[in-house]
Amino acid sequence: MANVLNPETESITLNTELETPTLEPAAELEQPPYESTSNLTTDLEANLENGAAVEVSVPDPETPATEHAAELESAHAPAVPRPAAAMAPPRGAAGEHGVSASEPAEDFSAALEAFEREQAAEAAAVEAYGDKVVQGTVLKQTEKYLVVDVGLKSEGLVPLEQVVDHTGAAKFHPGEVIDVVIEREEPEGGYLVSYERAARLRVWDTIEKAANDKTPIKGTVVSRVKGGLTVDIGLKAFLPGSQLEIRPVRNLDGYLGQQIDVRVIKLNKKRGNVVVSRKELLEEELNTKRSATMEHLFEGAVLTGTVKNLTDYGAFVDLGGIDGLLHITDMSWGRLTHPRDLVNVGDEIQVKVLKFDKDKQRVSLGFKQLTPDPWLDASERYPVGARVHGRVLSVTDYGAFVELEQGIEGLVHLSEMTWSKRLKHPSKLVKPGDEVDIVILSVNPADRRISLGMKQLMENPWENLTERYPIGTIVEGRVRNLTDFGAFIEIEDGIDGLVHVSNLTWTKRVKHPSEVVKKGEKVKAVVLGVEPQNRRLSLGIKQLQPDVWESFFATHRVGDVVHGKVLRTAQFGAFVEIAEGVEGLCHISEAGEEPGGGHAKLEAGQEHDFKIIKINVEEKKVGLSLRAVTGHEASRATVENYKTDTRKHPVSSSTTTLGDLVNWKNER
Repeated sequence: MANVLNPETESITLNTELETPTLEPAAELEQPPYESTSNLTTDLEANLENGAAVEVSVPDPETPATEHAAELESAHAPAVPRPAAAMAPPRGAAGEHGVSASEPAEDFSAALEAFEREQAAEAAAVEAYGDKVVQGTVLKQTEKYLVVDVGLKSEGLVPLEQVVDHTGAAKFHPGEVIDVVIEREEPEGGYLVSYERAARLRVWDTIEKAANDKTPIKGTVVSRVKGGLTVDIGLKAFLPGSQLEIRPVRNLDGYLGQQIDVRVIKLNKKRGNVVVSRKELLEEELNTKRSATMEHLFEGAVLTGTVKNLTDYGAFVDLGGIDGLLHITDMSWGRLTHPRDLVNVGDEIQVKVLKFDKDKQRVSLGFKQLTPDPWLDASERYPVGARVHGRVLSVTDYGAFVELEQGIEGLVHLSEMTWSKRLKHPSKLVKPGDEVDIVILSVNPADRRISLGMKQLMENPWENLTERYPIGTIVEGRVRNLTDFGAFIEIEDGIDGLVHVSNLTWTKRVKHPSEVVKKGEKVKAVVLGVEPQNRRLSLGIKQLQPDVWESFFATHRVGDVVHGKVLRTAQFGAFVEIAEGVEGLCHISEAGEEPGGGHAKLEAGQEHDFKIIKINVEEKKVGLSLRAVTGHEASRATVENYKTDTRKHPVSSSTTTLGDLVNWKNER
């Protein structure tokens, strides 16, 4: 057989494993076997078994498929007719498409032999490509493949997963040229070709050299796989998750589509496996930075770093291979609730090295130490009584913290916010971020405290209270609160007056203010006293009515007989109501005597006429006598003289009789 290989093709020898294809149409014709056909088949099998070399031409990848077909056809034309001509049946008795019985057996045998040679040549051509990279033109994209024209009788099929990026989109489009390696013919038709294998062959030398020299390679993360990521470095390499960063990474998906530098740490050319690492490059870079940083790292040094991480207690700053802790207490001379109030991740800041433990590689940093302590001259810059401007930083239950400058803040206590006592929470008056004017009340640099006031900028309603509410003024207000000792009445914003329980009524014995007034009730009162310095205002309600005692004393004298009703009794006597709101005491000795002896008893509810025997205007007390009215008693003066004579009789005899008095007078 003539060798028809072109200059770029090679001669190959088919081994005995090459199977002889069976011509399907031959069975369909249902013709009896031809001897010549079996002879040809037998000769071919015999030649293959004897190891005879069969030379076939391998097509040039760059030569069109039609030219290869023409070469093969012309090479075999002298010996064997073309299969198409041999298979075409002559028109005759068998019909237009029938096979004539008179058709020579040699025609079918020649057609079978030509078909078998063509199949063998195609298989040999594919095998001859081996690992050779060929170029193909993209024709279209299907659900599973990218269809490519590689110059053979059928198209090449590239698995779609080999030619898509991290988003799933194909990297090549119809009309573009792509490098592939032909692998095998598929049973359902077409040739399976590999883009990855072609890429691996082209870049393998580069990758192998980079692995030997330990030089970095730039690649793109294209997908996530079990245990790590796939990185495109010209071919797909495996990047284990443990080799991605110096510290463990939880979210590998965040790296998809990123371009990174990696180092080849393992490769297997036979299997085409490549393993890369990014961690090694980062560690080397970190060690280089650490060495450079160590040369300038000492206590007191001022360095520039990048905020790497934030916690509740501070910020970690990358100084260049070494991380230092910037504690929240060393961030500002003032008070911070969280480090994010001053810095954010990624910020580049200057810090001062406060402590450095070389053995443990621990660095303590400070930020506020780069500026003078503002509290050193706070007393001079913020004198007591000065009016200043500030910004509310935070609000608590007891007050608000106001920043006067960076590092200087003071407290406005709840009691210093307003003259009114109705403010229950500072948030009702101010909120964080508000700009406010305040007055300096006190400064304590040692304790780093400043007391501030807001109400001092308002008019003090207590200063001219005496002029506005002189004693005796009738005022009106609402009952704000009730206590055991009295009721507080608000007569204006910030001014509360106290009505003591004794000043609620003239006539009743009040145990609790709620017996007379109710909370929220609007009442009138009389100003009894004003103490601006102590912020006290005394009020009275009963003073709105005439004093019943004064009226009684004005119209009654000792010796008058009045009618009264016994209200309650005690061991020493009985309390008798002798006018509305006026009570007198009838001592047991003034109640009279029973017929059989002993003192008469007064019961609650009884009504009698009583004689006034004593009046005390200052103490509002009236002494009464029932005996003096009934005529069974000597004059009051005689009795009193008898009781005070201590020469012969006891002073407080409660059983004195008329006979005793007569005998006493006779003795004198």
